Amino acid sequence: MNNRLKIRFTLLGIIAIAVLSGYACYPKIFDAPLKKIGIEYQNPLKIHLGLDLQGGTHLIYQADLSKIDSSEQKVSMEGVRDVIERRVNAFGISEPVVQISQKNRLIVELAGVKDIGQAIKMIGETPYLEFEEEISWEEIKEQIEAAGQPLPEKEPQGPFFQPTSLTGRHLKRADVSFDPQTHKPMVSLEFNDEGKKLFAEITERNVGKLVAIYLDHLPISVPVVNEVIRDGRAVISGGSFEGAEGLKEAKLLAQRLNAGALPVPIKLISQQSVGASLGKASLDKSFFAAIVGLIILSLFMILYYRLPGLLAVFSLGIYIMIVISLFELIPITLTLAGIAGFILSIGMAVDANVLIFERMKEELRAGKPLALAIEEGFVRAWTSIRDSNISSLIICLILFYFGTSIIEGFALTLGIGILISMFSAIIITRTFLRIVGGTRIGKYGRLFGVAKKQ
Repeated sequence: MNNRLKIRFTLLGIIAIAVLSGYACYPKIFDAPLKKIGIEYQNPLKIHLGLDLQGGTHLIYQADLSKIDSSEQKVSMEGVRDVIERRVNAFGISEPVVQISQKNRLIVELAGVKDIGQAIKMIGETPYLEFEEEISWEEIKEQIEAAGQPLPEKEPQGPFFQPTSLTGRHLKRADVSFDPQTHKPMVSLEFNDEGKKLFAEITERNVGKLVAIYLDHLPISVPVVNEVIRDGRAVISGGSFEGAEGLKEAKLLAQRLNAGALPVPIKLISQQSVGASLGKASLDKSFFAAIVGLIILSLFMILYYRLPGLLAVFSLGIYIMIVISLFELIPITLTLAGIAGFILSIGMAVDANVLIFERMKEELRAGKPLALAIEEGFVRAWTSIRDSNISSLIICLILFYFGTSIIEGFALTLGIGILISMFSAIIITRTFLRIVGGTRIGKYGRLFGVAKKQ
């Protein structure tokens, strides 16, 4: 494949990426022409706004791990986080954020929540694990009649369960293991002395029946009892543990069982509310600042670098659409700090173009042809661009790993922006310059910031 054909294919790829990114960012522009040809499509992508931009409540809980062995503290915190996520989702809160911070703290962000008091009450409860056994409709009817209550007109569909005396306080541990014959994942349960006795009684009267395990009154597993278990050790296998996601499901069930078996009390230590109007004002100011900065930056590049500057602005526009579409695809919850990281990455994207253009101008002043000057400019500037961006990415990784949620958002958006900026400068801008350099326009040095004619 010759060089000219390679440039054309690269340009087609850039156009395809730009169109797809543009549709992700601005679907309304594409919806109208699609409807004219009979295609109606609802774009599911959208920017996820953080608490500081959407409004809501930021809660910080501290867990009491004093009674938990150090080797089990991480698993216990993950289990409690999972329980809180289930509670928040059941409450109907849109796009909640629940994450572990500083080993024993949980950060809960509830965007757009209305009844914060009820949400706090639900979150603050200690996880409760219980075991329920199957009961027939005939037994239920006997209980209803004994209580003097009227029977329902229509017989409800089972299966039905009733609570037992076995709860999370009787469960010592739940672990993921593998069947020695089939090598499929399964979950092993071990009960304490009191639990061993209760579990033996339950299994004895429920062979061939279901025994449901509930966490916070919601079923997390409904296994069938195959035999009487008297040693306090049981295994849950099959069912959802089949297939590629089997191990993941087994780990999740063990985590949930341990969350109920090892209750970790949590205490609310901080609560901060952000009004929806304040969040909208912050969002509007952020976008205004970004637009003003982008306009000033574009004017500088065009006035100082002439035609290369104009091509860099086009490249920058594609860069912005790609980054925004990635924010939607991943997705990334955008906060004020995240917007700051994104705007900073725009400046770094321009910085790479500046290095390339200055090196290119040096080659042109030395009397080299434009096509060669373009290639030499990119080659000579690449090491500086690479080293500066790698050092910035290292800082982003450190901030993301050790920082709090706000700093993590800044580091993540900045890191993604840096990676895409390298693609923008080295691929997009370079392709535009190569195309222009191969036309008659490339013969005029003034368009490239050089006084003499090429």
